[in-house]
Amino acid sequence: MLVRATDEGALVIGQLSHAWTAGQLARAWGNERVPGADPFAEVVLGAEQHDIGWSAFDLRPPLNPDTGLPRNFLELSVEQHLTIWRPAPERLLSQSAHAALAVSMHGSSLSQLRLRTGAGGAQARELRAHVDFEHERQAALRRALDVSEAHAERTRRQMWTWDGLSLALCMGWHPFTCKDVPARDGLTDIELRDAAEGDSTLDPWPFAAERVEVRCEARELTHRYDDEDEMRRALAQARPTTMTFGLEPG
Repeated sequence: MLVRATDEGALVIGQLSHAWTAGQLARAWGNERVPGADPFAEVVLGAEQHDIGWSAFDLRPPLNPDTGLPRNFLELSVEQHLTIWRPAPERLLSQSAHAALAVSMHGSSLSQLRLRTGAGGAQARELRAHVDFEHERQAALRRALDVSEAHAERTRRQMWTWDGLSLALCMGWHPFTCKDVPARDGLTDIELRDAAEGDSTLDPWPFAAERVEVRCEARELTHRYDDEDEMRRALAQARPTTMTFGLEPG
């Protein structure tokens, strides 16, 4: 869950809706400066489905007793993280091996990030085992698909970029910098900043179109809760709200 706290409650965005936003970015991505998804349909599918491991988890999110809101994605334990990410690539294998490769690379990158940010002991061993397992899966998928390591690494960095931009838009993180984004002449940084009338700018501009709009779906909680079941019922009954994000060149 992505949880944007308000004075009374929160706007709650499911991980798969945030992933849908990432897929919309991936679909529009690419111009003379920045390469697009390749192969296009398969990598866009991977971006749209990169959080597929969250599909059941987000239907019954745990309560954070300190906030009275669903537990935000940044608040999950290592055990919960691995429960979500271990089965995720396999869920896409019968649909698209390229998409499964993209999801595997994203999941192992997240586990590596957790290792770099201080996990230790048994948790670190479990995270390393996950990374090693996914690296083996990735090598097998690259061989089956005849995809080079360099090409796969470009896709991994693109996935990281689309995921980060989608999170920044959905969570209202402005300004936000995407580091080491694949460009046609190497790597670049892309800056997301506020613009007029609620829009945002990107610089350098990564799309062919002069303006891009993406959206996600949120549900509003108007209270904070002491009881997890009560919170879950309120979330299930909340009316969906569309959040739209306009992007233009910086």
